[in-house]
Amino acid sequence: MGLEMGIVLEVCVDTAEGLAQAVAGGADRIELCAALALGGLTPSAGLVGLAAGCGVPVVAMIRPRAGDFVWSQAEVGMMVAEIVAMQAAGLAGVVLGASLPDGRLDLPVLRRLVDVAPGMELVLHRCIDLVPDMGAALEQAVDLGFHRILTAGGETTAEAGAARIGALVSQAAGRITVMPGSGVNPRNAALLKGLGITQIHASCSASTPVTGRVVEMGFASAVQRQTHSDAVRALAKALE
Repeated sequence: MGLEMGIVLEVCVDTAEGLAQAVAGGADRIELCAALALGGLTPSAGLVGLAAGCGVPVVAMIRPRAGDFVWSQAEVGMMVAEIVAMQAAGLAGVVLGASLPDGRLDLPVLRRLVDVAPGMELVLHRCIDLVPDMGAALEQAVDLGFHRILTAGGETTAEAGAARIGALVSQAAGRITVMPGSGVNPRNAALLKGLGITQIHASCSASTPVTGRVVEMGFASAVQRQTHSDAVRALAKALE
């Protein structure tokens, strides 16, 4: 849907049902994660295998834990192994990020990760929203060979960061794709489309209450979010 209308719609999912709903709704691409409530972690091998045959391109989040993006040597080793596994599974790309303690991009770590992903689509995730100078980080991402940047313009939502996203699109000048994400919905799609974007990222999900012993026993949170095909269709229509 989105591809036909000029805006590629990427939908992030973290479950088998979310994957099925995103594909049914017409997502152009899937970002595959675990634990979207934590911003997305590396998905399981089983979910990766399922997604590999879903019929649309899939990029996988590579993030071994929640929290910041300052990685230990052991964690970098884990990420390298995860990238190799995603490539072996036939996924289209990987979503990466690494920060220094002051928020700047960790260029040596990012180079190491990029080097083990030849031929894959490379996406710099929202660690860029923590950098002190987003313009400088964009130039670093271009130099590293990234194809896309996922960003909310340094804010908690893409709508709040729209002005900076627009500035980044202008600065990128086609050298790298600036893809808005966080809080994207049909209501603000026109605003974001007006920034000159060519791709957009959303969960197309709704909150669902969870009750019973699974919550009482700590096996689930009281509220969970689930991607719905109707929400995917609605966002794609708003992007027409």
